[in-house]
Amino acid sequence: MHSGLMNAVKGTIFAIKRYAIHDGPSIRTTVFFKGCPLSCIWCHNPEGLKPSIEVVTDNDRCVGCGACVEACSALALSLSPDGIARDETRCTLGMECVRVCPALAHEATGWETDVPALMAELMKDRPFYEQSGGGVTFSGGEPLQQPAFLLEVLKACGKGHIHRAVDTCGHAPTDTLLEIAEHADLFLFDLKQMDSDAHQRFTGVPNERILQNIAALVDAGTALRIRFPLIPGINTDEANIRATGAFVSALPGVGEIDLLPYQGAAKSKYARLGMENPGAKLVPPGAEEKTRTMEILKEYGLRVRFGG
Repeated sequence: MHSGLMNAVKGTIFAIKRYAIHDGPSIRTTVFFKGCPLSCIWCHNPEGLKPSIEVVTDNDRCVGCGACVEACSALALSLSPDGIARDETRCTLGMECVRVCPALAHEATGWETDVPALMAELMKDRPFYEQSGGGVTFSGGEPLQQPAFLLEVLKACGKGHIHRAVDTCGHAPTDTLLEIAEHADLFLFDLKQMDSDAHQRFTGVPNERILQNIAALVDAGTALRIRFPLIPGINTDEANIRATGAFVSALPGVGEIDLLPYQGAAKSKYARLGMENPGAKLVPPGAEEKTRTMEILKEYGLRVRFGG
């Protein structure tokens, strides 16, 4: 792509995680895209759910200096006895408050970037990719929510001979998915729940398109790793485990599945973001539940691994 056009394609991300070892093969850099079409009650990246950037204020950190009030060009902030109050109708996301706060009480939930800027960050880690056989993983949120930006970054990584993985929930138009697949080396594909009604109840969408997209990737010869997030009370019943085993074992060329036990580590994120946590009562699976799941899946001839 011409450099001018590449600069014009922008995306919104909320984190870059270096030295990741659970987001694909070997040592990787994971880029987290904003926006997701699902609303899983166990979501571990709630800051990635909305496509837009927001500013979150933690008044427990506020020292009452008023620097952000003075800096805000939109006059959206005021100092109250309880800390900083924000008028959302005035806020233009100028980010002055984030930049000037000495106590780090204001935090943006993401930032906009372009392909050259993101590639400059990714290329810093290229020696680690070359030494370890790792690469870059695009996650989220859901990277397929920003297909134009994802496609150009994948192309740029390809030109830089960087291994490219896309971590997806699979709820996207099949044509989009297959176009992206032409420029990706690996898909990490979440398979959350086999029953469509249950899938809709726990994630907000049915699973027919997701299952169809898995089949489409397999038919296209795309390298694929199926990941099964293990959440007690959601998908650890024997019927679902067996349905998952039967489905994955029937996929030509796959033959394995990654188990991702629920950790519950995001509960503090919901509080910081001022969001209700729909999975507040969820608990991680115990050792016996993890072993039982693994043994059932092995009955279907699958190689089972824990982690990414």
